Amino acid sequence: MARKFSIICLAIICSFTLSSGFAFASESKVQAAKPGITKHRELPSFKKPKHLDAADIYDAPGDVKLLLGTLQGLVNRELPRIYLIESDEEGKTTWLKDLAVPYTLHENYWEIFDRYRSEAAGLIVYDPDVPDTINVATTLAGLKDAVVASPELAEKLSAAPYHMNILEDLRGKFNSRIEAYNWQYEHLWDQTTHQMLVGLAPDTAIRIPPGLPESFVTIAEENEQIRDASNRDVYSLDLTPLLGKSAVYLRFDDAFPQDGWGPAIHEVTVKADGQTIASFIAGSPEEESYLYDRQNSKFLEGQGGHRFADNGNYFVYEFTPPTGTKQLTAEVDMWNQYKVSAGNIKPLSAEQREPYAYLRDYAVANRAMVFWLDSNVPEQLALFEKIMSDVEPGTPYLGWFSNDVEGEFSSVEIASRYGVYVLAADWFSNLTVFSGTKPKYAPAKKSPRPALENKIYVTYTFTEGDNFQYNQHRMRVMWDDPARGKVPINWTSSPLLHEGAPAILNYYMNTVTENDLLIAGPSGAGYFYPSAWPDDSFVDFLNQTQQYLKKTGMTIPYVLNRLDSQNVPLTPFKASAYEKEYDVPGLFISYEDKFGVEIVNDSLPVSTIRGISTAQDGLQVLQEAKANWDGKSPLFVSLGLLAWSMTPSDAVKLTEALGDEFEVVRADHYFSLIRESYGLKKSK
Repeated sequence: MARKFSIICLAIICSFTLSSGFAFASESKVQAAKPGITKHRELPSFKKPKHLDAADIYDAPGDVKLLLGTLQGLVNRELPRIYLIESDEEGKTTWLKDLAVPYTLHENYWEIFDRYRSEAAGLIVYDPDVPDTINVATTLAGLKDAVVASPELAEKLSAAPYHMNILEDLRGKFNSRIEAYNWQYEHLWDQTTHQMLVGLAPDTAIRIPPGLPESFVTIAEENEQIRDASNRDVYSLDLTPLLGKSAVYLRFDDAFPQDGWGPAIHEVTVKADGQTIASFIAGSPEEESYLYDRQNSKFLEGQGGHRFADNGNYFVYEFTPPTGTKQLTAEVDMWNQYKVSAGNIKPLSAEQREPYAYLRDYAVANRAMVFWLDSNVPEQLALFEKIMSDVEPGTPYLGWFSNDVEGEFSSVEIASRYGVYVLAADWFSNLTVFSGTKPKYAPAKKSPRPALENKIYVTYTFTEGDNFQYNQHRMRVMWDDPARGKVPINWTSSPLLHEGAPAILNYYMNTVTENDLLIAGPSGAGYFYPSAWPDDSFVDFLNQTQQYLKKTGMTIPYVLNRLDSQNVPLTPFKASAYEKEYDVPGLFISYEDKFGVEIVNDSLPVSTIRGISTAQDGLQVLQEAKANWDGKSPLFVSLGLLAWSMTPSDAVKLTEALGDEFEVVRADHYFSLIRESYGLKKSK
């Protein structure tokens, strides 16, 4: 297959970073820009909330979410009082209840606005024709103590009974993304905090209801979990029953969304009564005219070019047959786990976008500059690097990056070159509230390490823990799986939850079992690529952030290390820095289609993680490991469980299928056993 699943998984991986002590941030600007920052913190402190006014904005229009999110930032800057419910993944009120703070849940979210609108000095109006003005408006809102409004909301709120002043109107001011951000950099950057950078998409796809749209029926589906393109063929699809309306829509989904090898499409030809009315290859300009909804599908060059949609993603083509067409067919060159459906009623499209509130409260409260630049576009890259060069080594970048996989790989590498680490938080809710909570951890639960025997030792590690929003949403769902605790599992998490969201970390730390071990997500206290990070500040950075690993007990890091989008081994210098500054017993590294243990510098065990997305994948990997094992000495295998598709129940299922020659252990025991097996001295 042209694309490797490890690449797809890494496209999802998110992570974090920090700023602090050894001149991590410009303290003079930090103090001037926002109260509440203390010198020895990576992230700003907020006061402890006493009472919260909560509102459910999950189904609110996007511009209302944006309005309330920026109001939340203003209000919570002085004392957290507003809590907005933006997600239902872990349960709408799950964390609200766990905060143990008195709250009032308002049925009408406008009650929140009415209660606190007097704390806003006025309105910043964004330009819908240039979506990136939403970010410029968010920056201005933090600096001018304002809220951000769409033109429609501005018209409403500037009239009776609100009579709010319009402080800035960005309509017609900019013609493009880069023009907007260049202006922002030239006029606002010096006024904002340099304690952090914030990268947010200005808008997001509207929420599409689950399941097939109205009128859609499944017309072809692969019944086997095929990943090697062995079923590649040109499939003929009869669309004739859908004639009678103006258009026909052809949709492609993943038939097995749990394992991430959905349909791959190279070429599509549509014929009406035998005459070709559409013909294109994926990724070509011709495809664009028929691509009605690309949702989160991706394009890769392999196999002559193909579009694919893994897990819960899909894409839809629109075809308009001539009036009077009697027969309509599509010939599709495709492979892997396809599920094809078609309909004739225009469905909602993820191409329709709207603003959102996530993380904007935090940006406004801290008077941060918000931007969204594609590092793969030269003009945008130049500005991206200019911003990175203006901050001190050890500054956090909160949010995420444009251009998905390529954007992640290139942007994290560029940030790392400037000593900036990433905290993936673009879908984190109420960070101003959670930052006002306090850490209160129960003592860590210990379990005896098994004696070293001639076995295959396996350790499971859930990915994604460097990602704040994963900690808030998906991890909570997995953590509450009744199967958790039945087998040893390593849970990657962010040590910076200690400052950013102590209440969330409290929950995990205080409900662990003896089989749960929290470890640091990539690549320690934040997401960065060690090889790209400058040598002259790397040791200081690890030294300053070691306290977060120690305080949270996440003393084993999972490291991602890439150069030019390729996984690379740690240099002896960087490995030595981890060993000395983080005082680690061992490291996990990468997410590959292989496993293995290397002893770096003759003293540090580094275990390559073999990624899997289903229990079936894991069983196959371990059976192959057993078949190739000589049985004369212990073998060590670390499996990375893709958090978006696997749960503790899957880990239990996998473990129950193993024989007596296998033993599943926690990461601390895993590295202790490796050290004994290789004759290394015990770690502290």
